[in-house]
Amino acid sequence: MLSSLSAPIAELVKEAGGEWGIYLEDLQTGEKVTMNENQRFYAASVIKVPIMTAVFAEAYAGKLALEDTIKLRREDLVGGAGVLQHITPGTELTIQDLVTLMIIQSDNTATNMMIDLVGTESIRAAMSKTEMKGSQFYNKLMVVPAELEGYNEVTAADMGSHLRYLATGKVISYDSCLKMIAILKQQQHRDRIPFLLPDPDGDVIGMVPKWEFAGKTGSVTNITHDVGILYTGSHAVTISLLNKGLEQKAAATVMAQIGSLVYGVYGKPAQ
Repeated sequence: MLSSLSAPIAELVKEAGGEWGIYLEDLQTGEKVTMNENQRFYAASVIKVPIMTAVFAEAYAGKLALEDTIKLRREDLVGGAGVLQHITPGTELTIQDLVTLMIIQSDNTATNMMIDLVGTESIRAAMSKTEMKGSQFYNKLMVVPAELEGYNEVTAADMGSHLRYLATGKVISYDSCLKMIAILKQQQHRDRIPFLLPDPDGDVIGMVPKWEFAGKTGSVTNITHDVGILYTGSHAVTISLLNKGLEQKAAATVMAQIGSLVYGVYGKPAQ
């Protein structure tokens, strides 16, 4: 089923141009569609998924509680995505809320607070435990050190691996994975993979949704990513799409078309 998409996806990205890293995996059948899946890309905000995993790992180990609060400091405030840069310093927020803002709004201030909380090594450990062999984490977001040790980089295969661990409950604990997937499902940035999918809920209140998408976007100039798990029918498919070289709108259009193709394989084609 999924493997039938190799040719149409290859055609889409060839026509669009730019450099692509693609990794799709049906978690039920093990079928994969890949293209340059081991090529490293600047991570942008998709690095926030393993950062979330590191926070949940520390909570599971008893080093922190998700209901613990942290005071927002003026020096924490950075630009880019997220609402916290506009919130009064001194405001206290729970770790749970900060993680949620980091994922669903891609809040950079919340992200840097979480990096300070758990530390670089715990984030690298979360990446290692989920077999992100070609990826690396070095820096906070929107803060460029004078002496740059390295860049945050990921591959499509590594993001797919991390998502597989989350979707199958194979990292930290089943309960932790369930809670992380629930946060990813609340994602507010939906202009890429799920953009062309039909209204998931239909017209009847209380029905099981036609599909759900647990995902995370990432963007900087001419770098556009979307990664996540598409749940439709009895299938869960990880989709990791990384692009550099295209303007965001052009890359997002291709990602939406790929999302529609995947949905079409398992359900009714997106209208």
